[in-house]
Amino acid sequence: DYVVVKMIPDNRLPPRHLHAVHTAKTFAVIKWESPYDSPDQDMLYAVAVKDLVRKTDKIYKVKSRNSTVEYTIKKLEPGGKYHVIVQLGNMSKESSMKINTVPLSAPDALKIITENDHILLFWKSLALKESNFNESRGYEIHMFDSLMNITAYLGNTTDNFFKVSNLKIGHNYSFTVQARCLYGGQMCGEPATLLYDELGTGKDSSATKSGRATDVAAIVVPVLFLLLVTLGIGFVVLYMRHRRLQSSFTAFANSHYSSRLGSAIFSSGDDLG
Repeated sequence: DYVVVKMIPDNRLPPRHLHAVHTAKTFAVIKWESPYDSPDQDMLYAVAVKDLVRKTDKIYKVKSRNSTVEYTIKKLEPGGKYHVIVQLGNMSKESSMKINTVPLSAPDALKIITENDHILLFWKSLALKESNFNESRGYEIHMFDSLMNITAYLGNTTDNFFKVSNLKIGHNYSFTVQARCLYGGQMCGEPATLLYDELGTGKDSSATKSGRATDVAAIVVPVLFLLLVTLGIGFVVLYMRHRRLQSSFTAFANSHYSSRLGSAIFSSGDDLG
């Protein structure tokens, strides 16, 4: 013998197993299960999205009879932080979770050009690959000094280049460029990082690569000049010795010349030198 018992649904229970399926820059896909199995009627859910950065709230209504519900939250911001709450429309117990959207990508092709007394940072416009980025937002630049172990904020710009001066020789620097942070530095883009360690060691903090090149030239040029002078003197000495030997041999040959025979005659006892 058996009996079939159908339990009365409790609409005060919270949705189950709330989690994020996919998170992107401007949207997030979330999923949850109904408070009880196999609902026999449409269930109205309230999805509250709290922006933890901007301190704003939005509420969406979702109606479904499925045991598993999937919903896409749109119009989010890259690098944002959100608190998501899901509950039945009758304000029953809630399920909640936190979501961090994907930040904007790092700028491409970051490079350094060295000038006489400063360097220039160059990079590609982030708007070329990020449709959600507006150039008016700009970029911010940071510098890390490995010798001093400090990080400095250099400033921001809406251009695709930035001038950096007053670098000290003997220090290694790392520069980062990223989409400018919004709302108290909480919504930032991914940083592009470049190591700059081309400066030599020394005491003059105003010295640059061009200055070091000048110093090297000041040493190499005199050495090459002295080398050329030495080679020239050597050739002159060899030439004079050759002429002297030639004259000596000619005089020696003339002293043994016989006009009768028309030739010079040498004996084995003569010193030919």
